[in-house]
Amino acid sequence: MPWTVSELTKRVKSTLESSFPSVEVQGEVTDLSRPSSGHLYFTLKDAKAQVRGIIWRSTAARMKFQLENGQQLVCLGDVEVYAARGSYQLVVRRALPAGVGDLQLAFEQLRQRLENEGMFALERKKPLPPFPRRIAFVTSPGGAAIRDFLEVAGRRSKAVQVLLIPAQVQGAGAAESICRGLAAAERIRPSLDVVVVGRGGGSLEDLWCFNEEKVVRRIAAMRLPVVSAVGHEVDVTLSDLVADRRALTPSEAAELLVPSQDQMRQMLTMLHARMKRSVDNRLNEAQNQLRLLQSRPVLSRPLDAIKQLARRLDELDMRALRAIGAQHSNAGRRLGALAASLEALSPLHVLARGYSVTLDQKTGRTLRTVTAVQPGDRVTTRVADGQFESIVQSRMQRKPGQP
Repeated sequence: MPWTVSELTKRVKSTLESSFPSVEVQGEVTDLSRPSSGHLYFTLKDAKAQVRGIIWRSTAARMKFQLENGQQLVCLGDVEVYAARGSYQLVVRRALPAGVGDLQLAFEQLRQRLENEGMFALERKKPLPPFPRRIAFVTSPGGAAIRDFLEVAGRRSKAVQVLLIPAQVQGAGAAESICRGLAAAERIRPSLDVVVVGRGGGSLEDLWCFNEEKVVRRIAAMRLPVVSAVGHEVDVTLSDLVADRRALTPSEAAELLVPSQDQMRQMLTMLHARMKRSVDNRLNEAQNQLRLLQSRPVLSRPLDAIKQLARRLDELDMRALRAIGAQHSNAGRRLGALAASLEALSPLHVLARGYSVTLDQKTGRTLRTVTAVQPGDRVTTRVADGQFESIVQSRMQRKPGQP
C-alpha cells in the first residue's frame, strides 16, 4: 500500500533530524528577510548548493552584529524539515562571522553607520573648561577607576569637587545604567562643569557597553562636555570616538581636567608678568602723551592765549570807536547839508526876500487863486516879520496872456 505524502515527509523528518541534531555550517548569506515578527529568514549557500536558514527572534535579539547579505557566516544549529513545503532548513542557534568575531563585526558596522551620520565629527565636539570646579564621574563606585581618578585629582588640586554617579559598567543592563547616570549628571544643581564616563581595563566583552548605540547617542546628546576614560589603551570604544575628549585611563582624565597647583602657580606668575607688562606699557604711553601735551604752549603758557585775546579785544574796541566817530562825523555832515537844503526851501526864507502868504481865516488854507475868495471874506497875510488881517473889497483875475 503506498505511503501518503504526510507519512513520507514524517519518516524523512524523523530520520533527518535524528541524524543531524546539531551541525555547524559555513556559507554566504543571501535572500535575507526581516519581517515584523523579528525572525530572520535567509539562504546560506556556497558555489554548489544552498540551504534555507532561520533565526528566531529571541536568538536574533542576542546577536551583537547585524546580519547582512554577502556575509560569510558560520552557523551552529539544528536541521529541521518543514513539512508544509517538504523542504529542510537550518534553525540557527548561534551565528558568527567567518574570519572575524561577532563583537568586532558589530563594532565596525555601528562605527561606520554613526560616522556616516557625522556623530564623530570634530566640529560638534565641545571644548573642555580650563579650570573646572565641579566634575562628575559616571562609573562603578567599587571599581579602580574612581579610586585612581580621586587619587590623581586630589594630588593635583584640593579645590576641585568630584561627584560620583554610580553606574553598572559591565554585563547585562550596563548600557541602560550608564545612560541613566549621564542623564542624572545634567540634572545636578548647581550645574557641573564636565562629566567623565568610564571604567578600568578589560576585554572587548567587558567593555562592550561603551560600544552600545544607546550609550554613544546619549553621550552625543549631552549639553555638558564629556570625557571618555575607558581604561583600554589599545582598542578604541565608540564612546571614545563620540566624546568631546578621550583619556586613555581614568588617571589621565584627572590629569587632563584638574590643573596641578604647580601649573596654577606658573600660570598665575605668567599672567602677573603679562599684566605688569601691559600696565607698564600703558603707563609709559600715558607719560609720553602727558609730556607731549606739556610741551604745547596752550598748556605750558596758558596766559599767553588770554593776553593775545585781550590785545585783540582792545584792537577791536579801538577800531569800533574809530568807526563810530567816522560814522558820527559823516552823519553830522549829511545833517548840515540836509538842514541847508531845508532852509533854502523854507517858506520863511522866501518871505524874507519880500514875498508874502495869504490864508483863508475860516479854513486856514493858503489862497492860491483869486477865485478862492469872495468880496467880504477875511484873509490873513503873513510877511517876514509878522502877519495882518484884511477884508476883500474886490477881486481881479488875470486873463491869459496878460502880464
